[in-house]
Amino acid sequence: MEETKKVSLFDNAVKQFDRAARIMELDRNLREVLIKPKRELTVNFPVRMDDGSIKVFTGYRVQHNVSRGPAKGGIRYHPNVTLDEVKALAFWMTWKSAVVDIPYGGAKGGVTVDPFKLSDSELERLSRRFFSEIQIIIGEEKDIPAPDVNTDGQIMSWWMDTYSMNIGHTTLGIVTGKPLEIGGSEGRTEATGRGVNICIEEAVKYLRDKGKLNKKDEEITVAIQGFGNVGSYLALTLTEETKFKLVAISDYSGGFYKESGFTSEEIRKLMDRTRGRKALLLDVNEEGYKEITNEELLKLDVDVFAPCALENAVNEDNADEIRAKLIVEGANGPLTPEADEILLSKNVFIVPDFLANAGGVTVSYFEWVQGLQWNFWELEDIRKALHKKMKNAFCDVAQTMEKYEVDMRTAAYVRAIERVANATKLRGIYP
Repeated sequence: MEETKKVSLFDNAVKQFDRAARIMELDRNLREVLIKPKRELTVNFPVRMDDGSIKVFTGYRVQHNVSRGPAKGGIRYHPNVTLDEVKALAFWMTWKSAVVDIPYGGAKGGVTVDPFKLSDSELERLSRRFFSEIQIIIGEEKDIPAPDVNTDGQIMSWWMDTYSMNIGHTTLGIVTGKPLEIGGSEGRTEATGRGVNICIEEAVKYLRDKGKLNKKDEEITVAIQGFGNVGSYLALTLTEETKFKLVAISDYSGGFYKESGFTSEEIRKLMDRTRGRKALLLDVNEEGYKEITNEELLKLDVDVFAPCALENAVNEDNADEIRAKLIVEGANGPLTPEADEILLSKNVFIVPDFLANAGGVTVSYFEWVQGLQWNFWELEDIRKALHKKMKNAFCDVAQTMEKYEVDMRTAAYVRAIERVANATKLRGIYP
């Protein structure tokens, strides 16, 4: 039996980049500079377990590009973390920061571990040891990590404390996504989901203006795949602040469909139940909920589909089953290039991940600035600043899309590449 070839997430990312590079006629020398990661660090580090045994874990930190500012990107804990995945995510972070025009480069990190199998004390020891191992390349003016899959404010607290203890003074700007009590920012936890919601609203307005969507807000149905930080806060802002009807949600355990639409109270209740690494389907028997699988969610006849789970969730095997006419990517790399082609051929409008989920890095930037200044902003100021950044970025990419007559993903790459390429040319190649 022929072995199935593993899909390289980084190769997929470069394919997307190359399409944009050809359209904008990017200089070949600049292409070579822009696709290669600047720095890749792999660490193998020991952790003492609760039973006294020692286990060695592998972790990564990749800095892709720092032409426009310090590297920025989250660190995830997941059993499937690989260097290839981290390289791709760092690559996307460069373009994500550039497309919303904040002065960061791209980075990403990860540890190959199932955090659900660790006790809290083991998780703390792993976190502190890993952060000490990567300290040789991070710093509040060099590389600023943040939460990602299976990492949260508590882990950010351990990281900040570890770095601060190692250098001898408190350093608020070393990580973002911290709790408010130790230098975090108002609105950071909700930021990525809120940013996706802003993009859904802007995309609906855009399609309406172009005569491609003739429904009122209250008639527009939405399905969200993934109920982690991004998916849950998208669901909450969607139900609290828009008239759109959220009819389906899911996580790794499965999902729910509700024809009449979820209320914000129901979403808050589900968020409470899933807190502490619990599955969405656990102990939920409310009337009107219909249990569905993730495969069934993809096939729903909805107007908007927001994939907010892991990468490659939509591929050449299931893309043709999607009936939504608008896809707004909350996760990183949820659509493969092959899925992109299938969906574009069906005239599906796709708002790409590194634009749609840039709300997190945008408010991380606000948090970093506040930490450097030791001066903190009000929640409404954060939300207004985020809305302005996301709306401007969407309009900027939409104009680029029309100028080059391409899809929105390609247009987002073009706009981001222009900014990073210009910074690279202005700075020059040293020496």
